[in-house]
Amino acid sequence: MQSAQAVVAADLAFITAELDTELERLAGKRLLIVGGAGFLGYYLIQTALAWNDKGRGAPIDVIVFDNWSRGTPDWIKALESNPCLTLRTHDVTHPVPADFGHVDYIVHAASIASPTFYRLHPIETMDANVNGLRHLLEYSLAEKRAGRPIEGFLYYSTSEIYGDPSPDAIPTPETYRGNVSCTGPRACYDESKRYGETLAVNFAAQHKLPITIARPFNNYGPGLKITDRRVLPDFARDVFSGRDIVMLSDGSPRRTFCYIADAIVGYYKIMIRGRPGEAYNIGAPTPEISMLELAERIVAVARDRFDYKGRVVRKASEDKDYLVDNPNRRCPVIDKARSELGFDPKIGIEDGLVRSLVWYSDNRNAEDR
Repeated sequence: MQSAQAVVAADLAFITAELDTELERLAGKRLLIVGGAGFLGYYLIQTALAWNDKGRGAPIDVIVFDNWSRGTPDWIKALESNPCLTLRTHDVTHPVPADFGHVDYIVHAASIASPTFYRLHPIETMDANVNGLRHLLEYSLAEKRAGRPIEGFLYYSTSEIYGDPSPDAIPTPETYRGNVSCTGPRACYDESKRYGETLAVNFAAQHKLPITIARPFNNYGPGLKITDRRVLPDFARDVFSGRDIVMLSDGSPRRTFCYIADAIVGYYKIMIRGRPGEAYNIGAPTPEISMLELAERIVAVARDRFDYKGRVVRKASEDKDYLVDNPNRRCPVIDKARSELGFDPKIGIEDGLVRSLVWYSDNRNAEDR
C-alpha cells in the first residue's frame, strides 16, 4: 500500500512542476510564512524547500512565524535542520520585531480556521485576522518607505466571507457581496476576514503595495491534522478508530472540495502573478456534493483500501449552535483565477480522498488543540 511519505512526495512533485515559472521568480528571495505550522503552511513551506532541492537557482529562504498555540507538529520538527528554513516564535497580533530585517514575499496564513476552535477563541481569531494583518501591512509599508519594497503579499481570506449565498449566486463569483451575520457564532471568523479584505484592498490602493487575496473553498488533504474537527479529519478519525462515521447533520449541505496540492498551486500563483488589491476564488468548481455523499465516498475508499467495516450514521450535535449560519451550499466560480493566473485544478475528488486517507493512515495522532 502507498505510504503517506509517497503521497507527499508525489504532491510536491506535482506542485513544483505546476509552479515551475512562478517558483523561479522566488529564487534567491526571502519568503515569510506567518502561521506556518498550520494546514496551509504544510505544503507552502515544503513546496519552497522541494524547489530548492531541484538546484535550479539560488535557494528560496523560508522564514516561519508562529506562536505554536496549537502545538509544534512533528512534520515541522523534522524540517528544523534544513539550512533554508528559519523557525521563529512570534505572535502575529504583536508588531513585527524591530530586528527582523527584510523579506521579499509575505504570506499571512495565521488564523484559527476550524469552526470548533474559532468559536472557542473568537477574540483571538479576530485579533489574528485584523490586528495581525495590520501589523504585517504596516511592516510592508515601512519597508517600502525605507527603499526596500516587498514584491508580493498574500492574505488568506476565506469563502466564508460569502456567508450563505442566495440560490442565484451559486456558483459564487468574486463579485458576490455576501450574506453574512455579523453577530452569529461564526461571525468572529467571517466578519474579521471580510474586514481584513477591506484593509488589504485599501493598503494596496493608497500605498501601492502588492497585496493580493485568496478565498479558499473547502481545501482538504495532507497537513490538515486529524484533530482539527473539520469534516474530513473527523471522518478519517472515525475510520481509523474503527467506528461508524458520525454525521451531526442531515447530510444535505453541499460543497465542492479542492485537494490541497491543487490549492497550493493557486495560492502561489496569486502571490506572484495576482493583481494588487484583487481577491481570487481558489477551489474546485465540480463536483458539488452533499455531506452525506462525501461520507459515503469516504466509506467506499476506506472499505477498499483499509478493510473498513463501518457505515454512516446520523446523530444530533449536543452543541445548539453547531449548524447556526452554516451555509447550505458552497461552490466557486474560478474563471478569474483561470484567466488571469492559469489556475486549473487537476486532482479529482476520488484521487484526493484516497491520498488523504493514505496520509491520515500514517498520521493518526496529533495534538488536540
